[in-house]
Amino acid sequence: MKYRIVHSTSYQYSDSVPVCHNQLRLTPRETAYTNCTSHRMLIRPTPGHVSRRKDWFGNLVQSFSLDESHRKLLLTATSRVTVSPQVVPDASQTPKWEDVVTGVRNQTINDWFDVTEFVFDSSLVSRGETFREYAADCFMPAQPILAGAVMLMSKIFREFKYDPRATTVVTRPGEALAQKHGVCQDFAHVAISCLRSLGLPARYVSGYLRTIPPPGKERLVGADASHAWFSVWCGEAGWIDLDPTNDKVCGIDHIPIAWGRDYSDVAPIRGVFTGGGKHTLSVSVDVEPLE
Repeated sequence: MKYRIVHSTSYQYSDSVPVCHNQLRLTPRETAYTNCTSHRMLIRPTPGHVSRRKDWFGNLVQSFSLDESHRKLLLTATSRVTVSPQVVPDASQTPKWEDVVTGVRNQTINDWFDVTEFVFDSSLVSRGETFREYAADCFMPAQPILAGAVMLMSKIFREFKYDPRATTVVTRPGEALAQKHGVCQDFAHVAISCLRSLGLPARYVSGYLRTIPPPGKERLVGADASHAWFSVWCGEAGWIDLDPTNDKVCGIDHIPIAWGRDYSDVAPIRGVFTGGGKHTLSVSVDVEPLE
């Protein structure tokens, strides 16, 4: 599947902003199943210099500064991406979850070094007994790891209510678990907290989700949104992406941008500015299939 993705972000300020510094993570990732054939970042006002680098997790980061007074900042990322189906193993044939925990802990499993950092606490994810208890019925003794992760995904889907007014970008997963309300970020954080509390490597993935309009309805340009899900390390099967918001294994409708330990590692736009007074934010995302 080929896509053209346009992600537009507009900041409107009540007072002038004399200077701002920003980091952008808006370039789709290159993976075994995704290929970003082109990417263009339009910034208005135009900065004098834009730098590019990869962060610790391999995500492409674009940095820029503006030192001219402005009252509006417009960022438009336009990408073309080809997404192929992921090869997902039979969940019942994946390793026992306890074997993965032991292999990472004892440094005997392949790639243990690369996945170990996704076992520990991070800025927005903390392990705890509450999360272990919530996931316990999904990870009975000798349960294949992917089968357990899929059960956990489905449990979150059934028991949580999608409510964009219930949480913010800094809501902790413990709060989201207690109230069982939130958005895709919260559902991913809760799943990651549960998996790490069991000793399993899990990471946070930000990206886009192609939305399909109801039968008889036209597709609305700009009505798509940024999305988030989680990945679980399944030993020799590698990382498998799961979407608890929609209760599905990620496929050709999911386009990853960045991954890290939690949302704080992959925020699409992060920056600081002086002045500005009050400001309003407007975001539009359009994921257009090209075939």
